Amino acid sequence: MTTQEVRLCGLLLQEHFGGVVEKVGTHLIRSGALTLRAIVQETNMPLDLVKKSLCVLVQHGMCVFGAGRRGPGWPVEYCVCVERVLYMLRYPRYIYTAKSLYGDTGELIVEEILQRGQMTMSCAVKTVADRLTQNMEDGCSMDYSEVVSAFSNLVETHFLQRCPLVAEQGSAPPPATSTLETAPPPPAITCPPTAESNPDCYRLPQINLRGRGKRRRSSEDGEDQRGGKKPKLENGQPVGDEDIYWQVNFARFHLHFRDQGIISAVACKLDQTSSEIVRTMLRMSEVTTQPSAAHTQPLSANEIFRALPPSYSIGRPILDQYLTLLVDDPMEFVGKSGDSGGGMYVVNLHRALANLARATLESVVQERFGSRSARIFRLLLRKRHLEQKQVEDFAMIPAKEAKDMLYTLLSENLVQLQEIPKTPDHAPSRTFYLYTVSQLPTARMLLQRCYKTVSNLIERRLFETKENKRHLEKSQRIEAILASLQTTGAEPTQLQEVEEMITAPERQQLEALRNHINKLDSSENQVDESIFLLESYIKSAGTTR
Repeated sequence: MTTQEVRLCGLLLQEHFGGVVEKVGTHLIRSGALTLRAIVQETNMPLDLVKKSLCVLVQHGMCVFGAGRRGPGWPVEYCVCVERVLYMLRYPRYIYTAKSLYGDTGELIVEEILQRGQMTMSCAVKTVADRLTQNMEDGCSMDYSEVVSAFSNLVETHFLQRCPLVAEQGSAPPPATSTLETAPPPPAITCPPTAESNPDCYRLPQINLRGRGKRRRSSEDGEDQRGGKKPKLENGQPVGDEDIYWQVNFARFHLHFRDQGIISAVACKLDQTSSEIVRTMLRMSEVTTQPSAAHTQPLSANEIFRALPPSYSIGRPILDQYLTLLVDDPMEFVGKSGDSGGGMYVVNLHRALANLARATLESVVQERFGSRSARIFRLLLRKRHLEQKQVEDFAMIPAKEAKDMLYTLLSENLVQLQEIPKTPDHAPSRTFYLYTVSQLPTARMLLQRCYKTVSNLIERRLFETKENKRHLEKSQRIEAILASLQTTGAEPTQLQEVEEMITAPERQQLEALRNHINKLDSSENQVDESIFLLESYIKSAGTTR
């Protein structure tokens, strides 16, 4: 666990859950698995606050628990999953993806489940229907059946899944006492339990839920956010999905992000038709291909031709030409695995991720050190090992400039220097000094720098918000007054008087602040795209080895 990951996890926990949960979570990340008693003693926090913090982390799947290192019969130990905490950085991307695929209803379903960690289907449907109704015109409301349909689509495409039961996790929930003596569970607490072990993971329950969304008053909103522990009855009858909770399937979203990255890269490298062919191949094999597979299942050219969208009027000869072009492309996104059925083709997932990560590294070098340094970096990636004189000749750069650039890249750990002695005494005159680039270690180093960059962006955004807190609170109060006056049918002169409570300089300052915050948010999302790409490449490289 690196310092930058711990720092970023602490900022994310503080921003989403507050300082108390951040203190408990950060301490668990640094210390590893601990019992409840040890957490209380080492953090010097009240027992009640520690329990509530652990409940929040467990509710959101960021903390797992099980038998301690001493074996069954000893107090339960808690462990924070750092990877799951870092997923909070990607929440806006998950929500936006749900919106682009399933509209506003899918967006609100994913948003509500992310905010609460896990929800029953009936509770999610009612909450989303009420929120959609709140934004509709008077007299209009959202039917529960429409929200149920969107929820079903998310489950059918595996973007949502059932939470594993506590019994399936192999651990028992912590009792209310401070001793926390539990029945013997297995000691595997290093990572969250997988929901796929449940055969009913993607099976929708039969719920008794009919009606339409209601407009809620502010007092009712507060009660709804607290979320009652007992399920509400529908017409005096149980809804039918009690004790069946749903969570976001992050792995499925990540597969979608990976596929979209490959499709976008093909579109940029070749054209839109090529990307549509690759999209069709990925869509056909997404069910049969394992998430960690190096390539998709082989598909024949005939199957690809039949599965292409009707809007793309591509003849069979044209398709064969495009497939040949994709196979011969140096990026090697598509490979040929056989000749039956007009040719068997696969999408090389790991090779595509490696090429995308390589393009990211080259882009970073070019933006930081210029195009000539990027030329040297690409040359070393392609040739593997070169002497300084060879770098000068191949890159066609003067000796002095090439030497300075190589030393700059070497000082930044983007380039490594390997010594190959001719004799055992390692005399400089009888030693080859070869420059090389190791893509995997460089990607790991760049990933840590991305973590540091996101942490700096979050801290800057929090600082800007804190410095302008008074102006923001004043703007929110005036907006609330304007909204209440508009609902009561106030005259335009009254609305204008309220708007003039914010002076022109204050308005300019607020506008500049909003633009600055928007730029910081956009930068966070862009850096997260690089983080996701590098993480996917590092995982795929580990799987390949």
